[in-house]
Amino acid sequence: MERDNGPRADRRGGGRWREHRLFGEGAFVTEAGLHRRGRRISNGAGRKGRESSRRGGRLGAKTALVARVGTDERGGAILAKLRSEGVDVGEVSGDSEAATGVAIVMVDAAGEKQILTAPGANRCLTVRDIAHAGERIASGRVVLLQLEVPMEAVEAAIRLGRAAGARIILDPAPPRQLSEALLKDVHVIRPNAVEAEALTGIKVVDQATAHQAADNLIRRGAAAAIVGAPGGNLLLSADGEFFMPHLPVQSMDSTGAGDAFAAALAVSIAKGDDLATAAHFANAAAALKTTRLGAQAGLPQREEVLNLLARFEPAAAPA
Repeated sequence: MERDNGPRADRRGGGRWREHRLFGEGAFVTEAGLHRRGRRISNGAGRKGRESSRRGGRLGAKTALVARVGTDERGGAILAKLRSEGVDVGEVSGDSEAATGVAIVMVDAAGEKQILTAPGANRCLTVRDIAHAGERIASGRVVLLQLEVPMEAVEAAIRLGRAAGARIILDPAPPRQLSEALLKDVHVIRPNAVEAEALTGIKVVDQATAHQAADNLIRRGAAAAIVGAPGGNLLLSADGEFFMPHLPVQSMDSTGAGDAFAAALAVSIAKGDDLATAAHFANAAAALKTTRLGAQAGLPQREEVLNLLARFEPAAAPA
């Protein structure tokens, strides 16, 4: 993702782990030794960073990825797919000792998910890897990070991005304890309800508790927080607060909806939209993702997101 030429770019830094995905539809396994019959199974490649990078491209941004994959067949397939979609993978390194990560995703009849992951090579991402990617990170308008790599790598990417004047967006998954020093460098943090509880100790069950969790994160240093809650997303910043209800679409799989939200938020901010406009755009992108099974099948194009916003929230659509 370049910063100087073309449209304002979306930047993915700090390492996202690459993984192979196996999707199954059926009832959740709730007891040891229990056997469940599923309805169907499908194969996919990649999760958070990979899908965020692809989504960024489909939503109209130039994207680059900093990560590690194993030097195995899965890793090669993931890189080939990313290249085919225009993602800059020049800073995705191969690890000969660690395998490419794998995720097994179970989706029930209501579209809710359970995920078992083996992160693999990206657990080996180092501060040296981030330093090597410094030019790419510095060229981006937005650095989007998750917490599936060593925290030292996350912190190094944030420092590089901030020094270059990039906007820092943190998707805190999986949730870890975050220092106030780190949060003070984050422009927007976007946890879902489960992550918000892990980060703040506040159980998010409605709009009021989402506000409490967002306020907690802001008081600890974040400039703005968007907290997922039952029924929607709450945005809290110095400019005010508002709640975005989930858009009324026919949902079948929530897998990757949070990744879609984060990617769309980053793209919209990189294009110069204000935070409120970017959040509405992200809310629509996440809604579209839930209408299809699987993280890849549900990747929305920019025009699809704009059409959905024009249908339900015409006043909130980006210019």
